Order: sequence, then structure tokens, then C-alpha cells
Amino acid sequence: MDLDAVRTFVAVADTGRFQAAGDELALTQQAVSKRVAALERDLGVRLFVRGPKGVRLSVDGQAFLPHARELLRVENRAVASVLPASRALRVDVVNRRIAPAVLLQAFHRQHPEIDLDVVTLPLLEGDEALAALADGTVDLTFRALAATAGRAPAGLRAGPALYDRHELLVGPRHPLADRRQLELADLVDHPIWMFPMPPASEPGAYYRELAANFGLTIDSVAPNFGNEALLAELAGSPRLATLVGRGSRYLWPATYDLRRIPVVAPTPVYPLYPLWSAHSAHEALPTLLAFLRSRSQPDEAGDLWLPTWSSFTAPTIVRP
Repeated sequence: MDLDAVRTFVAVADTGRFQAAGDELALTQQAVSKRVAALERDLGVRLFVRGPKGVRLSVDGQAFLPHARELLRVENRAVASVLPASRALRVDVVNRRIAPAVLLQAFHRQHPEIDLDVVTLPLLEGDEALAALADGTVDLTFRALAATAGRAPAGLRAGPALYDRHELLVGPRHPLADRRQLELADLVDHPIWMFPMPPASEPGAYYRELAANFGLTIDSVAPNFGNEALLAELAGSPRLATLVGRGSRYLWPATYDLRRIPVVAPTPVYPLYPLWSAHSAHEALPTLLAFLRSRSQPDEAGDLWLPTWSSFTAPTIVRP
């Protein structure tokens, strides 16, 4: 439907005259008549009854008018949603299950007055997220910064890293299911399932180095049928296990009886740095950054394993 024609119809309905509507829209009376006639052809009804004193709405015109107004309101909201000056604060949480999403939800509870647009850009394609920051499409994202050794790329800024500890997730039949905690050495003889990751991606680099350092076997789940299918497989398997972040959210039926077991000595940690553009103009971004800083605090356990490319220069974390 031609929204310019809808806008013209509403102007004629409000003014009662084609000429007055044209003056309001900076159109000629002939252009107004053509737009209304085209809309009537599209709808297959007469919207106005013409008379010597102007026009009045037909029965169909009266029925259509409130919907026409709503169409224009939706159009305005759609345009506003992508204008940096008026759109919601747009944050890439990478995945709605993991720690950044939990952290952003806590921010929303503390600041419900701030409009949020929560998006998920592919973690395996970090350049896309960085480009979105640079062009202002996204206001903040969380990335591991493997390619820049934990330093913000040119034109971007990075805050304190979110250090999300890993836990082992297993079903009740797994040999390690009853352990209260595990060391990485305990996992050497137990394969770990992970979804396929390109070797050059940030997660791929992380798990490749983790496996090489501690002699772990990390197998790819292929084909990838999603987290729900993976959880179901774990529930019934005496062999399979996977790693999940402590701050991540996974839900499963109580009958699965899955176990999340902390890994210690050392605890593997996947670093995620909040990133934003040095030139960001969104008025709500400083409030979010202040919230992230308020969640940054000394880390109580120094026995952590981070990949060599991570810039572990300060003993602080951001807690989800």
C-alpha cells in the first residue's frame, strides 16, 4: 500500500477539501486527487463523497480512517527505530543464553526507563560486529578481541572484561556426574562436545588453545540441531559432556537431571570485552557504561586460565 496515498487520504479527511490537503502536503490539488483516486482503486471502494462544499467520508472511508492513522503511526515508529538520535539503545549480546544477555537484563531492571533494542550478531564473524559499531548501527557489543590481544581496535573503546568461568555440563550417567568440582586434568579422558567453530573465529581460537594446553579432546557436534537437542543427548549419555559459562542460562526438563560442575585448578575463562565506538552519540550509552563499571570488582580467585592473546592486565571482572 502506498503510504503517501494514505497520508494524503488522512489530510483530505482532516481538512475536508482537496485544495487544503494539498496546501498542507505541498502538493497541487490535481496531485492530491490522483493519489486519492489511486488509493480507492487499490482498495476497490469509494473513500469520499464529493459535494459542492467539499468532500466527506463515505461509510468505507469512515471505516478505513482509524486504520490509516495507525499505518502512519507505525511508519513513524519504524523510521524512528533506525535513527540514532531517537532509536533505542542497541546492544549486541552475542547470544541470548550467555552472560552478556544476563548482564543486560540486570541493567534493564535497574533502568527500565531506557529503551533497549537487544540484538545478536554472529560470534563467529567478529568483523561484522566491529563494523556495526563503527557505522553506528550498534551501540555496544561484547567480543573476545582475539585478533588484537584484548585491545580495542582503532576507533573503538573497550571496558573491563566479563570473565565467564566455564563449568562442565553432563548427564546423570556420566562418570563425573557426582563430582562437586573438577580439575582440567580430570577431563583428559572424557570427550567434550562443542558446536562447530571455524578455527580462525574467536571461540575456535579459544578452544583450540585450551585443548592443546591441557590435552583435552574437543569434538564437534554435527549436524548442529541446536541447544535443546544437545541437552537431550547429554541427558542420556554415559560419555558425552560439554562446557558452558557459569553466567549462561540453560533450561531443561527435570527428568534430564543434568549437572553443572565447576572446573578448577585452573578455571578456564572466556573473556568478553564490552566494546563501543569512540564517536558514539547515543545519550543512554554513558548510563550503560556506568552500570558495567559498577559491576566490575576484584576477582576473588586468581587461579584462572585465559588464552595467551587475552589482555589479563587487571584483576577485575564484570559480574553478570
